[in-house]
Amino acid sequence: MKHPLFKPLAALSAALSLAFVAQSASAFTAEDLVQLRRLSDPRIAPDGQSVLYGVRETDLAANKGINSLWTIPFTGGDARRLTGAGQSVSAGRFSPDGKFVYFLSARSGSNQLWRLSLSGGEAEQVSDLPLDISNYSLAPNGKSVAFALEIFQSCEPLNFTCSRDAAKAKEAPIPSGVVHDKLFIRHWDSWQLGARSQLFVAPITGGKLGAAEHVSVDANGKALDGDAPSKPDGDDTEYAFAPDSQSIAFSLRVAGRTEAWSTNLDVYHYVLGSKQSKNLTVDNLATDTTPAFAPKGDKLYFKAYSRPTFEADRYRIMELTLANGQVREVAPKWDRSPDGLAVSSDGKTLYTTTNHLGNRPAFAINIADGAVTQLTSAGSVSGLAIHGNKVALLKDDLRTPADLYTGVGKSLKAITASNADKLQSQHLGEAEQFTFKGWNDETVYAWLVKPINFDPTKRYPIAYLIHGGPQGSFGNQFHYRWNPQTYAGQGFAAIMVDFHGSTGYGQAFTDSISGDWGGKPLEDLQKGLAAAIAKYNFLDGDHACALGGSYGGYMTNWIAGAWPDRFKCLVTHAGIFDTRFMAYSTEELWFSEWENGGVAWDRTDAIERHNPIGKVKEWRTPMLVIHGQKDFRVPFEQGIAAFTALQRKGIDSQFLWYGDENHWILKPKNSIQWHNAVNAWLHRHLDAK
Repeated sequence: MKHPLFKPLAALSAALSLAFVAQSASAFTAEDLVQLRRLSDPRIAPDGQSVLYGVRETDLAANKGINSLWTIPFTGGDARRLTGAGQSVSAGRFSPDGKFVYFLSARSGSNQLWRLSLSGGEAEQVSDLPLDISNYSLAPNGKSVAFALEIFQSCEPLNFTCSRDAAKAKEAPIPSGVVHDKLFIRHWDSWQLGARSQLFVAPITGGKLGAAEHVSVDANGKALDGDAPSKPDGDDTEYAFAPDSQSIAFSLRVAGRTEAWSTNLDVYHYVLGSKQSKNLTVDNLATDTTPAFAPKGDKLYFKAYSRPTFEADRYRIMELTLANGQVREVAPKWDRSPDGLAVSSDGKTLYTTTNHLGNRPAFAINIADGAVTQLTSAGSVSGLAIHGNKVALLKDDLRTPADLYTGVGKSLKAITASNADKLQSQHLGEAEQFTFKGWNDETVYAWLVKPINFDPTKRYPIAYLIHGGPQGSFGNQFHYRWNPQTYAGQGFAAIMVDFHGSTGYGQAFTDSISGDWGGKPLEDLQKGLAAAIAKYNFLDGDHACALGGSYGGYMTNWIAGAWPDRFKCLVTHAGIFDTRFMAYSTEELWFSEWENGGVAWDRTDAIERHNPIGKVKEWRTPMLVIHGQKDFRVPFEQGIAAFTALQRKGIDSQFLWYGDENHWILKPKNSIQWHNAVNAWLHRHLDAK
């Protein structure tokens, strides 16, 4: 059916522009943020005439998001909803012949593969497995599908019923008395109870899934002790069919006893029916991942780190010739770290996105000579889809949620206005990028978002946002957890500095934070705030609050002791309070060990040099501490310890904890409460007395 909310942008742009300046425009709130429609995963139809994409809408009463699939003509027009309201689906894919759309849905009770004929009729279930399918990829010929399942190591990989029964036994009511003899004992937000993500391929005959073949095996046909795709965030970009559909490449890190401190993912090649795979990247002890075949199937492209155990290295783009194993780097002089790789149909160009000077553009890379062309300008690109000479992508920025675009450069055209109805009564703050001289007089980039109803004759308190990572960026992006518009909507000016260690400014800039968490970044933050106040006379430098999550939470804790008299208040979310305890209690040890230059017992001086716990004596700034109990990256006890220090010292403080959240706040109602609590804290300390 057609839907008025997805009309072409041109039909709504005039009304939307007027709405932004209307006197009746209301402040953008956390409630507005969580109820925006979120577009994802565009796919161009085989005939190039339409685009398939996902839309997430919030069911606030049920406290969850509902995902649906839509199509829209490539040139724009009325969008058509393919899946019904209230039935969440994901991973929409066109069949190679363009007759069907495949997707994952739990409507039958477990997450299975379904397909819908584009000529009409009801969706039909393709798979009926005892286990949930977590992700999948269709073969180019449409005759088979690769998919991932959680297989218990105590079961034979193809005995899916055994793994289902093992999973049920672990669920009820709470696992107890579990013995581990190696790390990981837990990862991200889950205790490890013996299951591995394993990769399978099965034929599709008559619209039904046939007998599966185990793909993630070693050279002897035994199950590889590792996750394919990787956890916690791996997906179908970590495996790919060859163009002839007769083989598959995938990435996996063999676990053994080193999994918790190893980043050595390798790319494997499996020929269907062979019952054995070949490790193609055994010589590189760092990460190799996201394989993509050349159109002729003779070459494989993938991303590779060069430094083992470093998770924020520069991804190099590698080309491997399958016939002889020869490897070369594509675009070795390009000092950026690409995301996923898409290969053009003629095999001459690679497409990708990456952070670049506070934005996230799309790029085209000439495979032969490594020449790089930037395809989009301001904003953040995601979900890049390539088909022949056609490009579809999602783009957002600090003022605009993601919409679907087609084309590049001057031909770039928005074909959806997905939140026009929701934003027409909202007033969003204007965003502006600025630079200043930071550590060592090097240029540092930053963003400022003005408060709503901005009046240049007034002065505004400051929300000073500090990004996580630490190798990350607060760029020109419409974020759903740390969105500066929620602060602008409260009358604050939001400032975000991409301090030394941030991504998108060259690998040397990113590397500079390792071993110096409280040094160069703090200096950049100090100089950045001073530069902003000097540049913008409407900023009230006497009323500022610093706030951040993860590394941003660490930095807030560090600021409490190393820069104690600058801010009226602080907010630390999932922040590291004690770097020594972090080194022994976080699950991915490679992170702490790289950042500190080695294992904790050998690097005590490095760990203590910028340890927030060492400066608690200097703490005196009011602080709001927030933590999720399922956070295994920065364990929950870090937040409790910070709050304990604050309370014991008699400092104005609050502790907000979530028993059902991990390192992030994901549930809609929790997100609203989180934002309201943070804003209340800022108003309590920044509003004029």
